[in-house]
Amino acid sequence: MNEPQHRYTAELADQIELAWQDRWEAEHTFWAPNPAGPWAEPDKVAEREKLLVIDMFPYPSGSGLHVGHPLGYIATDVFSRFNRMLGKNVLHAMGYDAFGLPAEQYAIETGTHPRTTTEKNIETYTRQLRRLGLDHDDRRSVRTIDPEYYKWTQWIFTQIFNAWYDPEAERADGGLGKARPISELVEELAAGTRELTGDFAGRGWAELSAKEQADYLDGFRLTYADEAPVNWAPGLGTVLANEEVTNEGRSERGNFPVFKAHLRQWKMRITAYADRLAEDLDRVEWPENIKALQRNWIGRSNGARVHFAGPNGEDLEVFTTRPDTLFGATFMVLAPEHPAVASLVGEGTSWPEGTRDKWTGGAASPKQAVEDYQREAGRKSDVERQMDDKTKTGVFTGAWATNPVNGAKVPVFIADYVLMGYGTGAIMAVPSGDSRDFEFAQAFDIDIVDVIAPVGADGTAQADWPGTVAQGEAFTGAGVMINSANDDLDLNGMSVDESKAAMINFLEAQGVGTGTINYRMRDWLFSRQRYWGEPFPIVYDEDGVPHALPESMLPLELPEVDDYSPRTFDPDDRDSQPEAPLARATEWVNVTLDLGDGPKQYRRETNTMPQWAGSCWYFLRYLDPANHEVLVDPAVEQYWMGPHAEPVPGAPAGTRDPGGVDLYVGGAEHAVLHLLYARFWHKVLFDLGHISSEEPFRKYFAQGMIQAYAFTDSREIYVPAAEIEERGEGKDTTYWYDPKGDGGEQVTRRAGKMGKSLKNAVSPDEMYELYGADTMRVYEMSMGPLDLSRPWETRAVVGSQRFLQRLWRNVVDEETGELRVTDAPLDATTERTLHKTIAAVRTDYASLGFNTAIARLIELNNTLTKLDAVPREAAEAIVQMVAPVAPHIAEELWSRLGHEHTITYVPFPTADEAKLADEAVTCVVQIKGKVRATIEVDPSIGEDELRELVLAHPKVVAATENGIRTVIVRAPRLVNVVPA
Repeated sequence: MNEPQHRYTAELADQIELAWQDRWEAEHTFWAPNPAGPWAEPDKVAEREKLLVIDMFPYPSGSGLHVGHPLGYIATDVFSRFNRMLGKNVLHAMGYDAFGLPAEQYAIETGTHPRTTTEKNIETYTRQLRRLGLDHDDRRSVRTIDPEYYKWTQWIFTQIFNAWYDPEAERADGGLGKARPISELVEELAAGTRELTGDFAGRGWAELSAKEQADYLDGFRLTYADEAPVNWAPGLGTVLANEEVTNEGRSERGNFPVFKAHLRQWKMRITAYADRLAEDLDRVEWPENIKALQRNWIGRSNGARVHFAGPNGEDLEVFTTRPDTLFGATFMVLAPEHPAVASLVGEGTSWPEGTRDKWTGGAASPKQAVEDYQREAGRKSDVERQMDDKTKTGVFTGAWATNPVNGAKVPVFIADYVLMGYGTGAIMAVPSGDSRDFEFAQAFDIDIVDVIAPVGADGTAQADWPGTVAQGEAFTGAGVMINSANDDLDLNGMSVDESKAAMINFLEAQGVGTGTINYRMRDWLFSRQRYWGEPFPIVYDEDGVPHALPESMLPLELPEVDDYSPRTFDPDDRDSQPEAPLARATEWVNVTLDLGDGPKQYRRETNTMPQWAGSCWYFLRYLDPANHEVLVDPAVEQYWMGPHAEPVPGAPAGTRDPGGVDLYVGGAEHAVLHLLYARFWHKVLFDLGHISSEEPFRKYFAQGMIQAYAFTDSREIYVPAAEIEERGEGKDTTYWYDPKGDGGEQVTRRAGKMGKSLKNAVSPDEMYELYGADTMRVYEMSMGPLDLSRPWETRAVVGSQRFLQRLWRNVVDEETGELRVTDAPLDATTERTLHKTIAAVRTDYASLGFNTAIARLIELNNTLTKLDAVPREAAEAIVQMVAPVAPHIAEELWSRLGHEHTITYVPFPTADEAKLADEAVTCVVQIKGKVRATIEVDPSIGEDELRELVLAHPKVVAATENGIRTVIVRAPRLVNVVPA
């Protein structure tokens, strides 16, 4: 039997989709006009409401896209297309986050320039995304590796470098604290209206040498160079963020050992913005769990800084959120890398009887124990050190400190669960009130003093409470203070809040502590010892003072090098120092420049910026990429990202709208650092007057993940999922891998992410070939709610294809290719179904409920399939509603229905309210609560009319011969009659 000539097959879909993609490109269908600049179309801008929709842009890996990657891209495309049909000026663009370690590692292994590899990967991604039919304004695509792009990344860096955070400056919202140009600080210092502080207190600005002035300003600049404890991976030759280190203390990429080391690094003073970053989360429309992740990372906590005195007068400062428990502090713990450790360590002979071996780990002396422990701690990542299930270890330094509230001598330990990067790098340990400290005290036979007890029935401490040692665990609940008094302070009987306040007052009065706010977040490490990244626009003079390059010298482009490998001499040696590849480009490093005071010799910074840099601001460049004079034209930024007239839903009363991207979609795995860093850069740019929006992303939506089954053999090695054979049925199904055809091996099926490493990735190219892009789009959007993860099942894709095939057959005759539609009017039932679908689908599209929208469209299409011929009114309406999710087939059917222009800007159907009501509804008639009859009534019937109708019903008349006690009417669905 011959295949129908005009059947909607994968081959026909391919022809249709490629033709329409070419037409969209040729006609600039998705170009969005700007209000100003080279792409200005003021008339079009004035006519339409704007909408800015952005995806988290991808890193172009060598393996190309798998079908999990486009989930968010398809969703934003559907949303953008829908809103164009609502008459909005929609800007939807895509670019590439193209710097990064993978291309550089490949360059090191093969000698291929990372740009060559990256550009090849971008070509693959671009082809795959275009084939998906995404509605991007292709003029606006950016790549972070292009000098014209990173010129502005470098420019932003110089703005941050030349700025400081003035906590007393008034903001537009009336709050205090914002970035100001560093030049204004210099003017105030020179004029004497602001006094020098710290080591320079009492001196005049003019008395300081140029080097001293630079050093002083470094203490204020929003980006500065400083010695920092870092995750150092000699095998990669670079510093890594915590997120790039595995729990085993190795690099996520390459599996190289990672050590703790002190290196001079550039940092961003993001901590200055901690309060604003936390508080302004109330002003944006984000999922609450994502806001919680941000707040937890910032980690604002109220407490006190307390000073313990070391044996030689050392000031061992701790930050604690529970100063009320100081009387229970029986030991201290310092991070192994704490700078005071060296002065504390001695031969030490003072420890309680029988504890020496435990306290020194069997070493001959505390000094030897500390050196051994520091060496081992340096081999662990911060992540590994803080794992809750890790056995707590530590060694005694040989020193005793003094508890400032009771004069007790407490031993000072070092332990790797305390990090120098958090708080002060030292803690006071209260084992009776902290489970971790309790575990440590038990392991090292350290005294435990109870300072909080449960509350008894009389509101005082529970009299028969046996204490934490007898209980075998710390008491971490609310209670009242006990054993907490000295000659000047008595906390006993107080609640936690009362005792905190009293203790802080005492500490401040005695000069041994202050109440303060602390943050878990640390300043942002901003250096990488690699080649493939943005060069810092910084040069150093002969005194080592850093200077930012002027805009006229940007972009500072990467030089060509012969060797991309960072040299570390020994990849397994924690003391091996980095030599960045740029350091070997000596002609580029050592330059003569005139920075305004005549030609001088300078040395360039040889580190590069991290991959985060280019991804902090790309959405701004989408707005105005043809502008070579400024980062973004103020009028263009104001139009696309300026504050709305009304705040976001749920924002506190009186809150000003922060502006930003109208819809930002991306994976939750980037919900902390990427969003936090982008928000920080954005707020600095706002403070300095470069942009009008205070937040980068007004609304953020975290899409779920497409998962896929992976399979492992007996060696726990992943095997190709595409080559797995199912044997058996139902519960008896087993899975086999048989590459040689000899029966093979039974393998284990596992659920997980889709990806190259698990050998379960499915390429979108395969889906395009087997089904077409529209089918893949419909399938991904119909798999479930967008914010939830969902399993991929290639065999289920055919269901989406069948929907589109039925839609095609409702409009096109598969034998002749002629239209099957009729000009006959809709019957009343079909008309109601159509208008109900229109109303529901409009709501679903607007709320990103694409799976339910598709379900409604399938239901409507099935209704139309039952008709002898589909009326044009219904055919055109369903094609319009399908257009956002399956644009190619919609364009083709729209054209065949006789329309000359693209469906992209055709108004989305509007439901007629009068046609939404059912023709009749069933009213249930109850007598004494039991159903006795049903009647069909008009859905708009009133209570009085319905009451009379029911009381006239024969069954009701018979049941109420002796009268009626009451009638309960719930029009139009229910009437309950209670006889007398």
